[in-house]
Order: sequence, then C-alpha cells, then structure tokens
Amino acid sequence: MKIDHSHAHPIGMYLKTFAALLALMVLTVVMAFVHVGPPESSAINNLIAMAIAVTKAVLVVLFFMHVKFSTQLTKFWAVLGFLWFLLMFIMFADYTTRPREYIRGWEPAAEDPKAPAAMPQPPAR
Repeated sequence: MKIDHSHAHPIGMYLKTFAALLALMVLTVVMAFVHVGPPESSAINNLIAMAIAVTKAVLVVLFFMHVKFSTQLTKFWAVLGFLWFLLMFIMFADYTTRPREYIRGWEPAAEDPKAPAAMPQPPAR
C-alpha cells in the first residue's frame, strides 16, 4: 500500500507554533497583573487580552488545524467562523452595555439600588 506523504509538515513548524503559544500564554499572565490605561477603566486591558486570545486562536487554526495548507474553500469557512464570532462578540457587548429598562408589572430586583419602586397593581374587580 502506497502512503501519501504530501500532507506531512516539518516538526519545526509545530515547535515554533508551540513556542509562540507558550510566549503568548506568558504574556497573558503578565498582562493580568499589569494595569494599562486610566485607573478607573479596564477597557485597554480587555482589548489587549482579546488581541492575545485571537492571536492564539489564529495560530491554532492555521497550523494545528492545517487551514494554512488547505483549499480556498476551507480558508473561506475558517474566516467566516471568525467573522461569526466577531459578530456574536459585538452583539453581546452591545447587550451588556445597555441600561436596564424596568417594565410595569415586573418586580425589580431587590438588590438593585437604581431600580424604581414596585408599581402598584390595579385593584381587582
């Protein structure tokens, strides 16, 4: 039986990718203890953490999942997956940053100091 070695990749590629992932992991841990930006905000730290995480994900997808050496269709679906993740992230960020709207008839949470007082219910007929 003939073995097809056309998809074999050098071990050095995997070792370099692994070393890059280890370096990014160390950078992630270091950045967890370093505050960047204004003291009252962690937005820049969050952006840095997300950039490191996306870089690690791209390395894994490109080299360990062999997308870099795949067909154009595989690359298209990989990019589409990242765009879908970006869309979900933007929608979640939008959802979590909106102020709460209290609706008449719904009881506000007792621990929320900004919640208005409970609306009186109309008398039963």
